[in-house]
Amino acid sequence: KGRNLWVLVLGRFPTHHKIGIPEFKYVANMHGDETVGREILLHLIDFLVTSYGRDPVITRLLNNTRIHIMPTMNPDGFEATKVPDCYYTRGRYNKNGEDLNRNFPDAFQRNNASIQPETQAVMNWIKNETFVLSANLHGGALVASYTFDNGNSVTGSLKGYSRSPDDDVFIHLAKTYSFNHASMYKGTGCDNRQTFPEGITNGYSWYQLEGGMQDYNYVWGQCFEITLELSCCKYPPADQLEKFWRDNKVALIEYIKQVHLGVKGQVTDKNGDPIPNAIVEAKGRPHVCPYRTNEQGEYFLLLLPGTYVINATVPGFQSLLETVEIPDNTGNFSALKQDFSFPQVSIRSRAASCPKTPLYQELDRASAAAKPTLHVWVLTTVGLAILK
Repeated sequence: KGRNLWVLVLGRFPTHHKIGIPEFKYVANMHGDETVGREILLHLIDFLVTSYGRDPVITRLLNNTRIHIMPTMNPDGFEATKVPDCYYTRGRYNKNGEDLNRNFPDAFQRNNASIQPETQAVMNWIKNETFVLSANLHGGALVASYTFDNGNSVTGSLKGYSRSPDDDVFIHLAKTYSFNHASMYKGTGCDNRQTFPEGITNGYSWYQLEGGMQDYNYVWGQCFEITLELSCCKYPPADQLEKFWRDNKVALIEYIKQVHLGVKGQVTDKNGDPIPNAIVEAKGRPHVCPYRTNEQGEYFLLLLPGTYVINATVPGFQSLLETVEIPDNTGNFSALKQDFSFPQVSIRSRAASCPKTPLYQELDRASAAAKPTLHVWVLTTVGLAILK
């Protein structure tokens, strides 16, 4: 219906990206009838703004992080939900009757859904920012779910678990939220049929989902995103909202801090100028769409504490390798800094884009083609932006 998607950006430099300051986002209410996330993000905005300059932790967090908050991705669906219901209403969908969390390009199979205006706006937003970490807020369960939501034999889905190259980081991120939540960590679920040990689940292990936002963020946005299911009742009575805020307050803050995990830096040429689109990844965990530097030559890699070899590559030149010992720097609000300089390079790397085809589908085919043939058939299964 032409309603705007509003984003509030908070930080010391809210109106623009600052080199070295990671970008974080929360998105809620992409299913219009799932309302708890929408409300607690408004509470979070108020808490961050009123705590700045008073609370030293929040002050440091905002000084060192650029935080984007979209309280509702589906305002039409929210307005269409006339009668609150704990389970389901047509307000789940947008005005065109589409489920926005089945509407993104999928890395595993062709998603035939027509890209909706809300989806396209979020895709453009992801493309125009250097998001490092994100979460999308839902209702209907109580669990932190992580990538992958879809899968194939390459990611181990035949065993009922679709594993990303950064599975250890995703488990840590999900546990960070669940263990700082008032009760999510107990893993009791919303009924006797459904339990989630430690309050977390691999998305595919829970149920297969095609065209989801969190997989899109990770594969094409270079942004680690998890899905937070925050309430058994999708649209609870208003008098319960204060308790939901109290239950989630600490977890929301602790999760933002994780944007400072790992390593970050700049890739420059012999003149000290930034090199965009250089590939920078940790050895042993390549992404199907390689992670590249932004226009300022920056990279951000979320990694748990440990020893890693970081590989920086500019096409046509010898790669640079650096062994780094990554501490837990989340309390210091800054990832480890490791810059790379290419002394022979004096040209800007050409723009590189990752095709929106099902990349893991192609990888699966290549993997199958490389194996000996067996006669066995296997069935694989301060406010800134107005985005219209």
